[in-house]
Amino acid sequence: MMIEITGVTKYYGQFEVLKNCTTHVDKGEVVVVCGPSGSGKSTLIKCVNALEPFQKGSIRVDGIEVSDPATDLPDLRSRVGMVFQNFELFPHLSIEANIMLAQRIVLGRTEDAARRQTIELLDRVGLADHATKFPAQLSGGQQQRVAIARALAMNPLAMLFDEPTSALDPEMISEVLDVMTGLAREGMTMMIVTHEMGFARSVATRMIFIDRGEIVEDRPTEDFFSHQQNPRTAAFLGKILHH
Repeated sequence: MMIEITGVTKYYGQFEVLKNCTTHVDKGEVVVVCGPSGSGKSTLIKCVNALEPFQKGSIRVDGIEVSDPATDLPDLRSRVGMVFQNFELFPHLSIEANIMLAQRIVLGRTEDAARRQTIELLDRVGLADHATKFPAQLSGGQQQRVAIARALAMNPLAMLFDEPTSALDPEMISEVLDVMTGLAREGMTMMIVTHEMGFARSVATRMIFIDRGEIVEDRPTEDFFSHQQNPRTAAFLGKILHH
């Protein structure tokens, strides 16, 4: 297993946002996490690379215990790429500098090596001509593709996506999903929070449905869409697929 989540429970004060969650992501798997707003989807994947602490249970990434005080969290996060809803690019840095920064500081790459990797990745996401621009000069879809390139620059073992298209205009969504589809076809291990069910059905190996902090469905993709076992899952899909 690349990611192993066992009995994870998390509280915000007295509110139990995750309730005894257990699942896993094998190497090369693409697992999509879906569910109503506020159900705990984003919180769960943020726990995977310790952006959110949890009170009970265990998460292991490539054999490393996330909550162990001895775990080197910067090193862990370099192994697990994270792409957020709102891009999180540094506005005062060029696109090239945004992608090079962590390579230089965390991985210790030389400037030339970091730049070569950056140019290669910008070409991969279709933005090779935009290296010297600043984030504000790009569309939302382009900024999100830069964020994906930045995560890939660390040569991660797995990628986490937290609703990567939710802040985008409809016409920009497909360009980001195309890049993610390419990663899936190349065998990248991914855990994705998204409401894009057409995309999920085409790339996911497994689907997880979370409601009120509980994993209530965890099944192979086609089974999930054709034979829901839980009425809450069926009601959710009935609404989201209808629209």
